[in-house]
Amino acid sequence: MTAANPVREPCIGIVANPVSARDIRRIVANAGNLQITDRVNIVLRVLTSAAACGVKRALVMPDRGGIRALLERHLRRGHDHGLPEIEFLDMEPTSTVDDTFTATRLMQQAGVAAIVVLGGDGTHRAVVRELVEGGAPIPIAGLSTGTNNAFPEMREPTIVGMAVGLYASGRIAAAEALAPNKLIEVYIADSHGPGRRDVAIVDAVITHDRSIGARALWKTQSLDAAYLAFADPQAIGLSAIGGLLQPVGRRDSGGLAVQLARDEAHALLLLHAPIAPGMVRPVPIRSWQRMVADEPLAVSASAGTVALDGERELAFEPGQAVSMTLRENAFHTLDVACCMAVAARDGLLRFPTTTTTTL
Repeated sequence: MTAANPVREPCIGIVANPVSARDIRRIVANAGNLQITDRVNIVLRVLTSAAACGVKRALVMPDRGGIRALLERHLRRGHDHGLPEIEFLDMEPTSTVDDTFTATRLMQQAGVAAIVVLGGDGTHRAVVRELVEGGAPIPIAGLSTGTNNAFPEMREPTIVGMAVGLYASGRIAAAEALAPNKLIEVYIADSHGPGRRDVAIVDAVITHDRSIGARALWKTQSLDAAYLAFADPQAIGLSAIGGLLQPVGRRDSGGLAVQLARDEAHALLLLHAPIAPGMVRPVPIRSWQRMVADEPLAVSASAGTVALDGERELAFEPGQAVSMTLRENAFHTLDVACCMAVAARDGLLRFPTTTTTTL
């Protein structure tokens, strides 16, 4: 069944990337990978627990990687007990990031209460970019299934589904259920044409490379600067560079800008950072400073590429000025821990028994 009509009952969206965690970083770092069956099991756990907490419908992004096929096989076998009504979005998958963009737009139009995202930093960024561009105040709930997962937290899908269900069904107010998030806005000005804008939800990194090439960024010797929305010392990825220099929390004001040196001879210090799973590399640091919200920082490199949340996305040439601006309260995520604490506090999962006791 395909989704067409606006949502009139508790409904959520599911964006599950079937190919997250399959970039070059997985190969060079000897990291593992989730199989399609594992991803489908995660989706089913989210849907079952969300339904138990009030969700009636779920709009799911179709794909060519096998998630839809296995879900439909599951439903054909009659294993739909306890699940919400599942509808696949009316779109033709392309097996590119455009699928995520299109699915997010369709979910906005349908008016879903929240979007559950399965993927890494790049998949979450794609959803957020569309939500920000569309001006939709729809929160996301992230599940980590990618290579570098600085943004999505590691949680049991059952608990995420319960929190999403409680919020989507209106049993927890937005004031308690949602958390604000920062992002880095990238702007490339061009004197010969319109400028370009994009966003990063974790890190926007400048590299000396002049072409996109292999999209995933993992070679530290090409780095010039990193602009971080938050910097967690426990994170994996380029944001870990900032986290091990000067931590900045997700809810803290401001961000962090780090300037890197070409080699150790020109560096203030050498930092060993976990830039990918199983990969700790020396990074020569030139300087760093805090970023203040809404104050653009000019990029000093005259040419190169901008990597957004670990993947090269934007090339720029001499004469094109690049700036980075931290934006606070840019989008919302579901605060799973807070939702479950509210559920316990208010007894949202307590129900009277059918038996009575007489004295």
